[in-house]
Amino acid sequence: MANIPIWPGSSSFSPGDTPFGFYDSDTSFQTDANKVANFCARRLGYPLVEVELQDISFYAAFEEAITTYGNELYAYKIRDNQLSLEGLSTGSNLNTSIVTPSFEPIVRLTEQYGSEAGTGGNVPYHKGFIPVTASIQDYDLKQWAENEGITGSIEIKRLFYQASPAIVRYFDPYAGTGFGYQSLFDSFGFGSMSPAINFLMMPLNYDLQTIQAIELNDQIRRSNYSFEIKDNNVRIFPIPLTGSANLHFEYIKRDERISESVSNDPSKVSNVSNTPYTNPTYTSINSVGRQWIFEYTLALAKEMLGYVRGKYSNIPIPNSEVTLNQSDLITAATTEKTALLERLRVYFDETSRKALLERRAQETEFKQTELKQVPYTIYIG
Repeated sequence: MANIPIWPGSSSFSPGDTPFGFYDSDTSFQTDANKVANFCARRLGYPLVEVELQDISFYAAFEEAITTYGNELYAYKIRDNQLSLEGLSTGSNLNTSIVTPSFEPIVRLTEQYGSEAGTGGNVPYHKGFIPVTASIQDYDLKQWAENEGITGSIEIKRLFYQASPAIVRYFDPYAGTGFGYQSLFDSFGFGSMSPAINFLMMPLNYDLQTIQAIELNDQIRRSNYSFEIKDNNVRIFPIPLTGSANLHFEYIKRDERISESVSNDPSKVSNVSNTPYTNPTYTSINSVGRQWIFEYTLALAKEMLGYVRGKYSNIPIPNSEVTLNQSDLITAATTEKTALLERLRVYFDETSRKALLERRAQETEFKQTELKQVPYTIYIG
């Protein structure tokens, strides 16, 4: 086996010494790479003991630590803002962007209600009609759809088979009747009869009450029961006597309810995997983040050294043998890595939008409580 050199006590970083080269062109990374290698080697016991690692081993750990920090940071940013980021262009770079919550995703989520209510939404409404046949009360609109060549099922959303609005039967908003018959009995042939007409302009609330009276008359005296729909089978009331009209309606295609709610655009953010965050810029990371990176680099270096020393657990020496600390290194490295990640995630949780708003609300409450303890000035004059 060739004699592979180990850590000599110093290093000189050059671009290309890391596995991926994510940060090789960053001058701050180039400067800190050698410092971090020296830091890790000393923490591992050099120069009292030899460290069976090379400078590129430390550089690889340093690069991985920065990438892990960025992954944790931007994964949290995605969780905090994904609802506002969906639909954004994937060509953006959000690393330095301030994301302001938007109503757009909320509106997008509520479009389904507008579609069902017929007041908007993203599902198109289609129009159709079927001739009314004398003495025929029931009409199968699913059969109509098949006859029209419409594939898939439909759902009737609105049927234009209603009584005329009350206002068209309110003969004169400026005329009142002594007996209050005004247009209530038109369906019984008495609508044109009125004993004592006066042309007194009544208040607006009187007109509203009169219209309500006409509608209530339709509901009670005429039942106001015009149609019913059960599974796209329409029954109209009363039974038509002639066939000179068409039954108009609006409907949706149920397949479109699903297809219109899905937008397939590869250039837009659709999930957390294509939200446009990239590796962090090392120069922009503050001292708090860098310290975490240094500690995580040391944990990775400790883990690598443990695996290296695990190749030979015992080394023979004259009249004895030396047992290496492979298991201690790997156990310590695993524990430190877990603790560092948990500490970082707790820190991100404490600085989330929700946590900061809660803290500000508490500060406001505490300030108000403190101000209540200040004695009011008493003026005597």
